[in-house]
Amino acid sequence: MLSERQKLVLKAIVEEYVNTNEPVGSRTLSKSSWFNASPATLRNDMADLEDMGYLVKTHTSSGRIPSEKGYRFYVEEMMKKERETSLEFPMIDDIFRRQDISREEAINQSMNLVSNLTNYTSIVLGQSAYNSRIKKLEFLALQDHFAIILMITDLGHVESKKILIPEGMSVKEIEKVINVLDEVLHNCLVSEIETKLKEEIKNEDIRDFIAYREDLVSAFASAFADMAKDKYHVSGQSKILLQPEFQNVEKVKDIFDAIEKREILKVVRYDETGVTVRIGQENEIKALQDCTVITVPYESSSGERGAISVFGPTRMEYNKIIPLLEYIAKNIKNIV
Repeated sequence: MLSERQKLVLKAIVEEYVNTNEPVGSRTLSKSSWFNASPATLRNDMADLEDMGYLVKTHTSSGRIPSEKGYRFYVEEMMKKERETSLEFPMIDDIFRRQDISREEAINQSMNLVSNLTNYTSIVLGQSAYNSRIKKLEFLALQDHFAIILMITDLGHVESKKILIPEGMSVKEIEKVINVLDEVLHNCLVSEIETKLKEEIKNEDIRDFIAYREDLVSAFASAFADMAKDKYHVSGQSKILLQPEFQNVEKVKDIFDAIEKREILKVVRYDETGVTVRIGQENEIKALQDCTVITVPYESSSGERGAISVFGPTRMEYNKIIPLLEYIAKNIKNIV
């Protein structure tokens, strides 16, 4: 168990290292107004913290830097009181108070702002219909041969997709296709639409119907596939290049590949229990095992759920990022 002074030493080293990216020595700590102790006393505390695994001594300096265990203790034990303090972020308020902005735009703009302010990469994970079941299919005809497909799920969510109607296809033909697909796909998992349609083609009546309207059915199938995808928005991918930890070209390439291949979504997941902080090796994606990923869930006023997330080096400003993400999540709940 850490003494109160050891906790303070660890806190001071975490926050100093976050600010400077330089190993912290006992002389630096002794000059701080936080301590009334000699460098020798603080050096002993630092040695004990290193022995317990909270600090690591670098090869290039006599100073110490936090270990992943040290960051974990800092996040879970030392930030609790600070997070209980009510904070305000006027720049975020300005975004959410705009009358002409949609919920999605407000979320994306606020996370763009987070990336610009912190030089970290931000991700918005929206509501996905992937594991929902279809309860109703409808369509709305638009001008210029366009239509909107509406898919209502068992969770009460409405997914929509704009499609181009094949030339020569009438509104009545669309209605027939929608009615058939509505019956065929009722209660089907969105993730299994393609499989379900392939099975139904074995039915002679369905096969003939689909063959006659193949272009339109293909357009619908493509729309359903897009609806099933996780909706996400990434801001500030290039910001990681500004961090000294990511000057290695291969390391950065691996991170960009993880974003492009959507592997990043494996560590950015909605968790209704609250904020999650994955530090270093806690991340299951190899490319992010030198990073911290902070994720906060949100729920909109209409019940839609998603998550907002930031990732950057383990040397992250936890005391700023976590309250900021929680503040944004609270604003999402309030916007109509």
